[in-house]
Amino acid sequence: MSQEESMGIYIFCGIQTEKDEEFGEIEIEGERKELFTIRYQDSAMVAAEVPMKIYHPNKNNLIMHQNAVSTVMKRNETVIPVSFGNVFKSKADVGVLLENLYPQFKKLFPEIKGKIELGLKVIGKKEWLESQVAQNSKIDKMAKAVQGKSEAASYYERIQIGGAAQKLITSLQQEVKQEVFNPLSELAEASKTNDPTSEKMLLNAAFLVERNKESEFDQKINELYEKWKDKVEFNYSGPWPAYNFINIRLKVEDD
Repeated sequence: MSQEESMGIYIFCGIQTEKDEEFGEIEIEGERKELFTIRYQDSAMVAAEVPMKIYHPNKNNLIMHQNAVSTVMKRNETVIPVSFGNVFKSKADVGVLLENLYPQFKKLFPEIKGKIELGLKVIGKKEWLESQVAQNSKIDKMAKAVQGKSEAASYYERIQIGGAAQKLITSLQQEVKQEVFNPLSELAEASKTNDPTSEKMLLNAAFLVERNKESEFDQKINELYEKWKDKVEFNYSGPWPAYNFINIRLKVEDD
């Protein structure tokens, strides 16, 4: 297999543009690669030529993908995200993909133009969560009742404690949704919650925000953090393209 044949096209994101654009170079697994556009009508895919293989979602590769998309976002206000690791055989194949996706892109462009995604994870501090459990007399009584009993004898009681603690976490999640998520949602064009990714996570949210409202949104985040900082950590991220608000199917259907 020649070197030419073993190269593929890695795609990062879609953009709305009337002309060919260049976004400089990025480093992919130790090699410098030029970012370029493959166009169809007023849309384009931002891509790089890379060795044709599977790219593993390790930390460096994920950061590389994110950095490339962030670079594009600084220069273009209508960015459609593409998930990590999509490599095609040729520019022609990407052109066919883009032509297939164009009806979806055309519909999405006005919806996401000038908008960014911001993420917020709210994680309960261990001491605060423990104090909430201790204050809940029902859990406290059950925990005391289990002490000193054999493992087998206390089996069902332990399950009950787990259930009661879960109920408490659920009620704390509801509280954070009311007090943190809802006020932020009012400043966003769209918002959604995702499943928590850890036991201590009380909120895992994404917000679609107008770029010109980002500083107002930041201010609201800071204000809410001041109220909650003794109880929780805020993990605030972005700006990203609208990953949580766009569902693009990348595979071209075989006829």
